[in-house]
Amino acid sequence: MAGYQRKTALPPAEVLERAGELLPEMLGVSRSKEGGHSATFTGQEGTVTVTAHRHGPYTDVVAQTDRLRTSRMDYEIQRFLNRLPYEPGDSGGPGSGEPG
Repeated sequence: MAGYQRKTALPPAEVLERAGELLPEMLGVSRSKEGGHSATFTGQEGTVTVTAHRHGPYTDVVAQTDRLRTSRMDYEIQRFLNRLPYEPGDSGGPGSGEPG
C-alpha cells in the first residue's frame, strides 16, 4: 500500500468532485464507496481512497492505494494530486512535463 498527501486551496467537496471526474478517466475506476469527506474508487488497476479535510485556508488531501509505489495507479494518483491548485488563485493543471 502507498499513501500520498497534498495541500490544496480547493474545498473538500470540490476535491472529491474532481476525483470523481478525473480518476475514472485516468485509471478506468469507478466510485465504489462515498462518505462526507472521502471517496473510494475501484477498478482493474486496484483501489484508491481519497480523503479531504479542511484545515484553515487549505484542504489536506490524502490518497491511499492498495498497490506498490511502482504501479500505474500510484503514478496516476500522483498526477491527479499535482493537478490540484496549491494556492488560492492557482489554476492547477498538468505539470510542465506532461501533455495538457
